[in-house]
Amino acid sequence: MSTTLTEQPRTGQPVKKPGLLHGLTWLVLRQHRATTWIILALVVLGTAAIIYERGEMADMLAGRGWPDKDVSLDTAPQSYEYIAEALGALPVILGVFLGAPLIASDQEHGTAQLATTQSVPRRRWLAAKLTWCLSLVLVATLVLSTLFFWWWEPYRDLLLSEWLSGSVFDNTGPMLTALSLFLTTCGIAIGMLLRRVLPAMLATFFFSVAVQVAWDMFRDRLATPRTITWPLNDDTPALVNSSSVVEADRWISTADGQLYGWGMCAEPTEKASNACIKEHGIVNNMVEYFGYDQMPGMQWTGAALLLGATAAVAVFVLWWASRRPL
Repeated sequence: MSTTLTEQPRTGQPVKKPGLLHGLTWLVLRQHRATTWIILALVVLGTAAIIYERGEMADMLAGRGWPDKDVSLDTAPQSYEYIAEALGALPVILGVFLGAPLIASDQEHGTAQLATTQSVPRRRWLAAKLTWCLSLVLVATLVLSTLFFWWWEPYRDLLLSEWLSGSVFDNTGPMLTALSLFLTTCGIAIGMLLRRVLPAMLATFFFSVAVQVAWDMFRDRLATPRTITWPLNDDTPALVNSSSVVEADRWISTADGQLYGWGMCAEPTEKASNACIKEHGIVNNMVEYFGYDQMPGMQWTGAALLLGATAAVAVFVLWWASRRPL
């Protein structure tokens, strides 16, 4: 007499539930394991470079007696500039080489059709790929932006980089992460729509460059500038020349607050200039500026806008893929 075993034997041991790396999660990680290791290796190299170069600069400044003595750097160290430029390019690189091929590669090679005709729902498959991709971007950029801020902040008065410049503002705090997530998600959407890797990468590159240019013009609109006014013939206040202040605009004004451009009375001769000042009743200088204490609020405002846009694009990707064949 033969019997068929239809249930697992009872051993008295609790049945182990599958871990995190199983099924679809394991499949996505295995498919993109080379990309994962490359990005993690770049993060490790970037971390080592920042730690090493920061130590070198600290030793150099200590040798000059800083901070007990006033030390000035004529130019920022080349290593600092190179790393700042590399971090500034990182969102574009992630969008082009990670985001654009994510779905487009599967569409071009037929993998998407194969995966979405199996028992796994199409939306779940896409969600798993998006989760892997954006989680990798999140971890990599958080590590690098935190380390770059750790390098820049103690020496910000010496490095001659305004905190509102892209090399600082966009590479520290939540900004590097938010911008990288946005461009990567846009790259995924562009790749899904174009369905070919190379056109998707080219389109993502030009789109990312356009976003970077637009962001440079929008950055100083993330907060309301402050103003400082002083009499026309008095010395400029020390605050205006402080490294913690980024000047937004400069004006001359009348006693009742009417503003004129800084060069309004820049006449060829002092007599003509004085006559212009008297004619218009100009009595004050005024400067609009952003203070360093505004930086965190401006960064979180910008990051919130970018993350909101990222979420909208991700929802669009899932919606589009659920309604049309890949």
